[in-house]
Amino acid sequence: MAEINIVPYIDVMLVLLVVFMITAPLINQGVEIDLPQAPSNPLPPNATFPVTLHVDRAGTYFLELEQGLEPVTDPNQLVTRVAAILRVHPDTPVFVRADKNVDYGAVVRGMTWLQQAGASQIGLATERPEV
Repeated sequence: MAEINIVPYIDVMLVLLVVFMITAPLINQGVEIDLPQAPSNPLPPNATFPVTLHVDRAGTYFLELEQGLEPVTDPNQLVTRVAAILRVHPDTPVFVRADKNVDYGAVVRGMTWLQQAGASQIGLATERPEV
């Protein structure tokens, strides 16, 4: 009568489970942006997910919606998508998160696209200064 000893397999699976449980929170998805620092208060919690346009150091645009972060390849598509969201939920907050070393023109260009989409108020994201 042959038996298969599965105890070593269980040990390996437990070790893998622990490794994945430790490393999963450390994985940071997003765009590397060094925000400018300014004294400000956090925004109150809002029921709707904000629309955020990210601009990284190289001047690349990313649109963050409830579905996640996606690169902007066509400004017209960005305007169309944001306009559709603002038509359905006009109280949706709109923000720009730009790296502090990015060209000012790239930030203004992104804000112009958001205004073309119908955003009347656009917030600029900052970090609190370290004391």
